[in-house]
Amino acid sequence: MRGGKLVPGRWQSMAEMSYEFIANMIRENVGAEGSKYFPFIFTLFMFILVGNLVGMIPFAYTFTSQIIVTFAMAATIFIGVTVIGLVRHGLHFFSLFVPSGTPLILAPLLIPIEVISYFVRPVSLSVRLFANMMAGHTMMKVFGGFTVLLGVLGVAPIILLVALTGFEIMVAVLQAYVFTVLTCLYLNDAI
Repeated sequence: MRGGKLVPGRWQSMAEMSYEFIANMIRENVGAEGSKYFPFIFTLFMFILVGNLVGMIPFAYTFTSQIIVTFAMAATIFIGVTVIGLVRHGLHFFSLFVPSGTPLILAPLLIPIEVISYFVRPVSLSVRLFANMMAGHTMMKVFGGFTVLLGVLGVAPIILLVALTGFEIMVAVLQAYVFTVLTCLYLNDAI
């Protein structure tokens, strides 16, 4: 950012577009109060995006295809969002488990469902990213192995492999986006 220019080059344009993309995502999903969490959300998005895309380089390793990595990120977000909610609202934060306008007779049924869904958030967040990255990379490795075994006859699988590579890049970007949007939505619940 030291060499920022009035007319941006490629890298500066990419940095500015990324900044605006995440800033708009936070404004839309969290509101104005979410802007102070911008550095964390931006770093999270870039970390996941780079981790997903690094795996597209041959012989590179996608660390987001490991459940322990994705679960650690999701657990950190879960704990952070819960702490933010408790600090901001105190014990009133637990009213999140009883939506407004709910008849009192439904509370014994609704509260356990809401509590379970709240505590399942880190699991669903982590498994979604892990499973998509692991499945896509495994599929590419299998098709790549078939292509090598077919030798000269592997023209059709090579075309399919190129298409799958494009699809995997799209999934890598989409999964970074989904993880970040869900983080923003959880943050919105806490705020």
